[in-house]
Amino acid sequence: MSHPAIVKDNVAVVTGGASGIGFAAAAFARTGMRVCIVDVDQERLVEAATKLSSIAGAANVMTAAVDVSKVENVTELERAVRERFGGTDLLMNNASIQPGSTLFGEPDHWQRIIGVNMWGIINGSRIFAPSMIARGRHGLIINTGSKQGITTPPGDPAYNVSKAGVKAFTEALQHELRNTKDCRITAHLLIPGFVFTGLTAKGRTEKPAGAWTPEQTVDFMLARLEADDFYILCPDNDVPRTLDEKRVLWAAGDIVENRPPLSRWHPDYADAFKRFVEGK
Repeated sequence: MSHPAIVKDNVAVVTGGASGIGFAAAAFARTGMRVCIVDVDQERLVEAATKLSSIAGAANVMTAAVDVSKVENVTELERAVRERFGGTDLLMNNASIQPGSTLFGEPDHWQRIIGVNMWGIINGSRIFAPSMIARGRHGLIINTGSKQGITTPPGDPAYNVSKAGVKAFTEALQHELRNTKDCRITAHLLIPGFVFTGLTAKGRTEKPAGAWTPEQTVDFMLARLEADDFYILCPDNDVPRTLDEKRVLWAAGDIVENRPPLSRWHPDYADAFKRFVEGK
């Protein structure tokens, strides 16, 4: 049995929806939902809409070229979806970029990454949620985070900061929704594993053995939504959930045990981390 928001004639809005996990999720249309695909790439939007229309029919597919980092653009998107489909039942804030970053790199680069990855999710949730609540129907807000926003590995600090913000914001959002009278909307944090998409391909044309496909990730997400999970922690072909749990616990332990930050990558703690993972 699917989630009560994922039913025929309900409306799904998916940002970053022209490729990768977003396009795989746009297959909500297979359930008879009406879908709005949102992306900044107009060419990819046309291609995605053509593919999706062959499944759902052109009348049930809407596209919008939107920069989610800009509040005025997201406000116009919400209005346009209401005008076309009557409102939104499922919002998937999935748009994300990962061009790479360094700690003392260009500030404009940092601002763009945080603008899309974090402010895009804040804008989408804050602008869509009030009218979704007012509909009085079951609804979902799914925000795409990252394990890098939880364990914050060295190497891409702007991305880590943006995804850590997504985690904190989505936790606050779900707390707010569950304490709002007569609210039937729930928020969920999607935490993908290694997924082979344009974001992670880095020049590769074939999926690495350790990666999941976007479709596998969305299938897992749908199963966990049905189970009403808030933290949708996805495994992949290399990393099982048990290892993810160990890594998350170790990261939290840096504070509790007063270790140096990012001790998992500190040479003085390499053996201790290995023993921890092995349960010794």
